[in-house]
Amino acid sequence: MMKNRSFTYLLIALLLGTFSSCNDTLDVEPKNKVPAEAVLSDPSGIRSYLANMYYELPVEDFVYFPRAGFNARGNTGSLSLSQYGLEAIHSEWPNWNEFNNQWWGRGYQLNRDINLLEESAAKVDFSEAERKGIEGEIAFLRAYTYYGLVKRYGGVPIVTENQDYTTDWESLRVPRNTEKETWDFVLAQLDIAFEKLPETRQSVDESKRRATKWAAAGLKSRVALHAASVAKYWDRAPLSGEAVSAGLVGMPASEANRYYQEAIAASEAVINSGQFGLYMSSPANPQEAAKNYQKLFMEPNDALTEVLFMKGYGYAGGPLAHDYDGWNNPNQTGEGFPHVGRTNPVLELVDQYESYEHPGEAAPIVTTTDGQVQLGEFNPSAEYLRFASPEEIFEGKDARFFASVIHPGAEWKGTEIVIQGGIVRPDGSVLSTKGSVEHNGTTYHAYGAATTNQYSGFDGTPNMTRTGFLMKKFLDEGASINTWLQSTTDFIDIRYAEVLLNYAEAVAESGLGNADLAAQGLNAIRRRAGHTVDIPLTLENVLRERSVELAFENKEYWDLIRRRTYHQIFNNYVKTALVPMLDLRGEEPAYIYIRKKVPGAQPNTFPERDYYRSIPGVNNNGVIQNPQH
Repeated sequence: MMKNRSFTYLLIALLLGTFSSCNDTLDVEPKNKVPAEAVLSDPSGIRSYLANMYYELPVEDFVYFPRAGFNARGNTGSLSLSQYGLEAIHSEWPNWNEFNNQWWGRGYQLNRDINLLEESAAKVDFSEAERKGIEGEIAFLRAYTYYGLVKRYGGVPIVTENQDYTTDWESLRVPRNTEKETWDFVLAQLDIAFEKLPETRQSVDESKRRATKWAAAGLKSRVALHAASVAKYWDRAPLSGEAVSAGLVGMPASEANRYYQEAIAASEAVINSGQFGLYMSSPANPQEAAKNYQKLFMEPNDALTEVLFMKGYGYAGGPLAHDYDGWNNPNQTGEGFPHVGRTNPVLELVDQYESYEHPGEAAPIVTTTDGQVQLGEFNPSAEYLRFASPEEIFEGKDARFFASVIHPGAEWKGTEIVIQGGIVRPDGSVLSTKGSVEHNGTTYHAYGAATTNQYSGFDGTPNMTRTGFLMKKFLDEGASINTWLQSTTDFIDIRYAEVLLNYAEAVAESGLGNADLAAQGLNAIRRRAGHTVDIPLTLENVLRERSVELAFENKEYWDLIRRRTYHQIFNNYVKTALVPMLDLRGEEPAYIYIRKKVPGAQPNTFPERDYYRSIPGVNNNGVIQNPQH
């Protein structure tokens, strides 16, 4: 029933929405549109138009394609922001090029539609309560829109009234506001939304898919933390030029604590509301914790206590479904879908997951008897740890690892996932290409099985993992994926755990707020993952916890941007893999593991100028371009 309601809400958007024109061939657009004047003349039309605005929001979800934009379906390859940081790599496109990630034209088209909605709603009769709620929704939508702009471009033109088009182009040009003014505008809009929006809607389902007071507070928690980080860490990657001199990009460090305080206040509003909690917060053991955490993302409609704002999808096979399961299932469980195994988690992320034996510190995968964590090819003189089964090396890892990542030897859809990158022959030589080795009357295959449909890694084709790991988070274990648009899993955009982590980071960074409350939230997230030992509130602990709790939710990319660490990490950097090999040198065959650079991946460098994207059309719109673009 929940799925039907969310689909109906979005279907209204498709049928009645006035989507702005776009040449982007990946966007699904309605072919027949109702003129805006006809829609916006009565309350029902306003409500329908409002529904369309939600569909157009820049939510970085299953159908966000960094090279093209939002609501992209078709041949996107499941390319996502997680593949541009330290979470994953793409099996087919492992190397960066400067991706688009633009949202200037579409952003201002959405802003124009929001302004039109506001102007039209003011002329239509509503009850006082409904009018107040619509005004709150408009403020929320406008804030979300400008957040999508400011985090990409810095200061942007703030336009809250639609312009009348004339042949006098100069009169239509609007200069950029400063970056500080733009962040402050977003926060002010969220204050309006918080004041005017209801706490709940008529149904629980609607409360999670339409803006509420708590969705506004949750978004403000995120926005203010982003602004605070930009102010505090500007000096990590300072730029120069006209845009900097005019304050269009960059903010003084003295502004940081003001924004941290805004993040703290917004987070505390959510925490103290009593409306939210962590889904399945007290598991009996790590195994139960892993199942609970997996279900949170596989069946989010059963975990609404944690959801502040969610994007819904339609029925399987319909235009509002998606292909996340198809793109990301292992090769062995692809059911005939032609392009599987695309998102490959990298070793950098896997190393961040703690062990229960040593809480409060990352637990890098150790592969040699000396305990050293080093990269390189197979070394016949090294003493590798030997394992009887491929999954043994991961024992004791944080439950969220097993809920988020398919590792060698894991069971998925009733199938053991075979991921193997070669064989060490009895003489110490290596077979790492397709082939087999006969030993003591048994045939062993380089990739763990004889035929392509029996393994899922390392043969160099796009359907196979390059890193030793495959995606699990968000995947529906019961979904059929034998054709396109079969996924219906909803996407949680803002959830309670993120708010707790935002709060913890803001407190740790600023020394403001309630440190005890922040530590409680941090450790509550960990207890949900099966940990029983509390850790102190430190920035290092918060950031590590953030990396594993929010993995693959398209948050890490913006964390690297806002904290200005992207260029420090990605400076001629190649991500890393964990390659299992079957070692035939001992009395019994055993698995060993090689930590190495991802096969086929090239060094990546993040240019500091890309903390701000290039603004398109500056010769026509007259705005000042961002530095070095």
